[in-house]
Amino acid sequence: MNKRAKLFRTLGVSSVAAATLVSVASVSGASSGSPGKGQPVKIGISLSLSGDFSADGLAFQQGYKLWAADVNKTGGLLGHKVVLDIVSDASSPTQVVTNYQKLISADHVNLTFGPFSSLLSMPAAKAAARYGYALVEGAGGAPSVFQQGLKNIFDVSLPVANDLVPFAKWITSLPASQRPKTVAYVTSNDPFTEPQVTTIEGTLTKAHIKSVYNHVFPAEVTDYTPIADAVAAAKPQVVVLGSVDVPTVSSFMQAFEQSGFSPKVFIATGGPDQGSTFLKAVGAKNANGMMVPNAWYGGSANPLSKKMVAEYVKLYGGTAAGVSSDVAEAYSVGEVVAQAVKATGGFDNQKIIKYLHSGVTLQSVQGPVHFNALGMNTTPTAFTFQWQGNKFVQVNPVGDPNSVKVLFPKPAWGK
Repeated sequence: MNKRAKLFRTLGVSSVAAATLVSVASVSGASSGSPGKGQPVKIGISLSLSGDFSADGLAFQQGYKLWAADVNKTGGLLGHKVVLDIVSDASSPTQVVTNYQKLISADHVNLTFGPFSSLLSMPAAKAAARYGYALVEGAGGAPSVFQQGLKNIFDVSLPVANDLVPFAKWITSLPASQRPKTVAYVTSNDPFTEPQVTTIEGTLTKAHIKSVYNHVFPAEVTDYTPIADAVAAAKPQVVVLGSVDVPTVSSFMQAFEQSGFSPKVFIATGGPDQGSTFLKAVGAKNANGMMVPNAWYGGSANPLSKKMVAEYVKLYGGTAAGVSSDVAEAYSVGEVVAQAVKATGGFDNQKIIKYLHSGVTLQSVQGPVHFNALGMNTTPTAFTFQWQGNKFVQVNPVGDPNSVKVLFPKPAWGK
C-alpha cells in the first residue's frame, strides 16, 4: 500500500489524440449511466481485503454492507436495489487503479465508493476522474489527497492534519509539576500519519516538553522491534506513534513490555480506534490507558450513530465500544451518496459532483458533512479517545460535556 512510484509515459501526437478521444468518450458515456427500470444500482468498491490494511478493509466492508442492507430495507435508492461490487486491492496503489478502471469500464457500475487509506484514495480518485465519476470516501483525509486539484473526490470524515491538536492542548495545559518533560515521535512515512505528528511538535516544544527521539520509518517495515527498542532506550515519558493499523501498534506495545518500558502517555494515530480488533490483539489490560485521535466512537450520542451501532451489535455481537471507527466511516459514505442521489434525482455522477460542491450540509452517523472546494469535510471536531478498562471513552477536548477525565499516567502493562 505504501509504494510511491510514479509512472511516466511519453506519447506521440497521435497517441495523445487517441487517448483524449477515449477519455472523452468514457466520461460522456459512463458518468450519466442509470439503471433501467427494475434493475439494481451497482456500486463499485475496491477494498484492502488482504495485505497491510486488511483489518481496516474488512471493517470498511462491514460498514458498506450494513449501509446497503439498511437502504434496501427501505426500497433501495430511488426504487433500485443496491448491489455492492466489492473487489480486493491487496492494499496496493497499483491494483486499486486497475480495480476502479475495471469496475467502471467493464463492470459498468453506476457509482463508486472509496477504498481505505489516503495512499489508495488518491490514485483511486484519479482513476475515477478519468471516467467522470465521483469518488466519495471515508478514509483518505491526508493533505496530499486534496493537493491534487481533483474535483471528484469527497472525504466524509475528519481531515487528518489536526487530529492530535486536542491531545497537544491537553498535555500542554497540565500544571508544570505534572506535565511530562520528554517525548518521542516515531511515525511511518505515510501521508496519514506524518502530518498529524509534525503538527504538534512545535506546540509541545514551546511547553518545554523535550524531544528525545524523532524517527520516520519506511512504511514497508515488517519488524518494528529495533525501532521500538530505540524508543524505549530513550525513556520518553510520552510516546507519539504515527501508525495506520493494529499490527503496528501491537508490535510497539509488545516490544515496550518486553523491554520493561512503560511511558506515562502513549497515543497512536491509528489502531486503538479499531474496537474489538484492537482488544483481541493486545489484551484489555494492556489496552488500558492507550489513546487515539478520531472524530467518532461507539458511544456517540448522534441518533443516526446509535441506530447503526445497535444494528451492528445485533448482527456481529460485542458492545458499542468494540465497533471500529472504520465501520462508521464507511457507513457515512453511503449516507452521503444516498442524499446526493435523492437530491439530484438520479445517478448522473456529474450532477452528484456539482451537488456535493454546492455548499449543502448533509447528515451522517459521524455528524454533519459539509464539503469545501477541495472535497474536505469542514464540520467534524477532533477528539481524543482512551481505553479505560474495557471501555473506549472520549477524553478530549477538555471541557467538552462528553469528555471524561484522562487516565494519567497510563497504567503499567497488564494493569
